[in-house]
Amino acid sequence: MYLNLYQPKLAFADGIAHFFRAHQGQPFVSSALMTPITNAFVGSIHQFIDAHGLDLVHFKKGERKDDIAHEYLARHDGTEGILFVGRAQEKTNVFRTQRRHNPITGKAYPWLVPDTAMVNHFYFYGFDDDFGPFFIKFATYFPYAAKCCINGHEWAKRQAEKAGLSFEALDNGFKSCAEPAALQRICRSLSAAKIERFIRKWLARLPHPYCARDRRVGYRYDVSILQAEFSLTQVLDRPHSGRIFFESVIRDNLDLGRPDRVSLIFDRRVLSRGRRPTPGQFCTRVITEGVTPSLHVYYRKSKIKQYHKEGAALRTETTINDTRHDFNIGKRLHNLAALAKVGFSANRCLLDVQRISQEPWAGEDAIESLSRPVIVADQRAPGLRFGDRRVNALMSSLLTFRLLPAGFTNADLRQLLGTQLDRELSVGSMTYDLRRLRLRGLITRVPHSNRYCVTDDGVRTAALYNRTHNHILRPAMAELICPIATGPLGRAIRQLDNALAAA
Repeated sequence: MYLNLYQPKLAFADGIAHFFRAHQGQPFVSSALMTPITNAFVGSIHQFIDAHGLDLVHFKKGERKDDIAHEYLARHDGTEGILFVGRAQEKTNVFRTQRRHNPITGKAYPWLVPDTAMVNHFYFYGFDDDFGPFFIKFATYFPYAAKCCINGHEWAKRQAEKAGLSFEALDNGFKSCAEPAALQRICRSLSAAKIERFIRKWLARLPHPYCARDRRVGYRYDVSILQAEFSLTQVLDRPHSGRIFFESVIRDNLDLGRPDRVSLIFDRRVLSRGRRPTPGQFCTRVITEGVTPSLHVYYRKSKIKQYHKEGAALRTETTINDTRHDFNIGKRLHNLAALAKVGFSANRCLLDVQRISQEPWAGEDAIESLSRPVIVADQRAPGLRFGDRRVNALMSSLLTFRLLPAGFTNADLRQLLGTQLDRELSVGSMTYDLRRLRLRGLITRVPHSNRYCVTDDGVRTAALYNRTHNHILRPAMAELICPIATGPLGRAIRQLDNALAAA
């Protein structure tokens, strides 16, 4: 969550005028009156840094602040406190004094107007006993708006540790937990009240631009939500199959960003035509960072991101950036529960809307079980690697033996396989092949005999191996070597190449 700490009474010009004239007793309002407050605030920040022996890091343009924070966290001993203070120049909303003239008397007078300016911001990076890593940054220009960034997953980790729950972390999430139901209860217990207590605790400890007298009459920071991210992490028991699954999700759901589809996910009516179409972008993007693709679905200023996290889980994240305009929910922190309902519902709806024409991970499992050695009833069954000459000959033999009503023997297989491989084979080597075919269910032994029959699964598997090798792979390789082939397969391969190039 990215939170906005602001002064409600100082968010507009009349409120600032009241602060200086009614509260401070000044005869006029001018930005010059802000300078002493700013100097005192900046001075208190430097005193805080010196008193606690902290580093003051000057952030450079384009430098990732999180990378520096991670370096300090790596050396941190886990105690509560501020790790370091950073300083950067950033654009922020301010109020300036503008000279105006009375239209009757012509006398000049100052007038406050909203503006933007590049001002120094001080980042306080800390570690909280409940929330873990966080930062709070203050602008050094009146009315000294502040921002706070916290991570709910880190909060949940700290609570799980305190409750004695053993878990395995997955970056900023969870990969496994001994008591998942208890962990889920912890995650659901994060509330606006707990975040509010955290904010008040650190505002009381850090340098504050407003004195105690200001705060007593109501000039206190209020908290609103700038950005909230709600995630669903589904850990996969077979991560490699999960990657195949997610790539199929991307291929089959590129139209999720269409207005008629995105309205199903966010449960909001989206008008793409007419006199008053719904504003905002509605699209789907596939972004690849390194080798990890991610699916992005946009709705107005909000979006859902889905990706294969750390090679171990399917992560679905709904990020809400404008609560009021996107979902008619206020920005104040007490609206967190309503926002969470929208965010988690969107995650679930996305998974419901996604439909896949096949289950590729099941096919991947079948390929793995055939090509790799497995243990069946305490016996090792060697793999049947696709493309291996001996395996291809075995599969071809199974199709031939399927026609024998009484089945086949070790000698029958040895003779047929030796003919295909152009060499003499031993009885022991045939026993090896018969065992791996039998343990995988491709053949079955006839009771009280030394004969074997091919099973239905054996026929289907053998036919798939042979057809793929003989009718697709071998002609395709010939087409690649001699691309002038004009047969139907050659034309089909060229069409496939053109389709892949255009995809």
